[in-house]
Amino acid sequence: MGNGLHEWPLILFTVLGQSIAGAVIVTGLAWLSTNDKQQKQRIVNAMLALWVLMGLGFLASMMHMGSPLRAFNSMNRVFSSSLSNEVLFGSLFFALGGLWWLLAVLKKMPEGLGKIWLLLTMAMGLLFVWAMTRVYMISTVPTWNTPHTTIGFFMTAFVVGPILGTLLLRIAKFPCHSGRLALISIVAYVITIASVLVQSGEIALIASSVQRASALVPDFGSLQMVRLVATSLGLMLWILPLMKQNQPSVISLFIGTLLVLFGELIGRGLFYGLHMTVGMAVA
Repeated sequence: MGNGLHEWPLILFTVLGQSIAGAVIVTGLAWLSTNDKQQKQRIVNAMLALWVLMGLGFLASMMHMGSPLRAFNSMNRVFSSSLSNEVLFGSLFFALGGLWWLLAVLKKMPEGLGKIWLLLTMAMGLLFVWAMTRVYMISTVPTWNTPHTTIGFFMTAFVVGPILGTLLLRIAKFPCHSGRLALISIVAYVITIASVLVQSGEIALIASSVQRASALVPDFGSLQMVRLVATSLGLMLWILPLMKQNQPSVISLFIGTLLVLFGELIGRGLFYGLHMTVGMAVA
């Protein structure tokens, strides 16, 4: 029993991967929307942070496997294993995005090809998030095999992605009117809250022959409250300046992004803490 922190490599990998998939869409659409070559280059430069974070996420996932060499074994059953598909789509997303960024920063990317390539990278990011959800659709793990897993993974992309993407666009001095992006995060956040409330009731009804799901994470309610407070504060640092018709500063967006990420990390830790199997419990 606990808060899932023993699975911290997977917590980092999934939250960072989903957040970056969302942020790539935000920054990618901004890059596609402007014809100013200098502005495009500033956006590309700011996107370096995304691929560095993605690299850290993959390093964390390798630590979960115990040895980096085992990562190659996870590719043995592509299209027949959810784990192999996750590694495949994640690797393609990282490779496509990283190579696009490298060619763009070196100014070697043809504009027409760059647009198609970037759109493909954005689509691959969503496929990567979907592949992650399939890994946890296990019939013998009733606490994971629910729609809340899919909802939670995609909502991480749409809660963190917009604020992280907006932060990078502000660093790139892109004239971004981020009200619509903030609305996306707010809607995703509301869906997250609704999912958590419904899941809280469902957890009380799930039990194996030796264990109740509610006993796996006894502090589920209080930790979810900490998560929601952190996320709310982070989004407020973004939304309040917009309500005053001002653009949020880079500092407030940075702090807000950290708070929202912190909230999602808590939520993902609770997700892993709820692991149990039919017939027995795994603490």
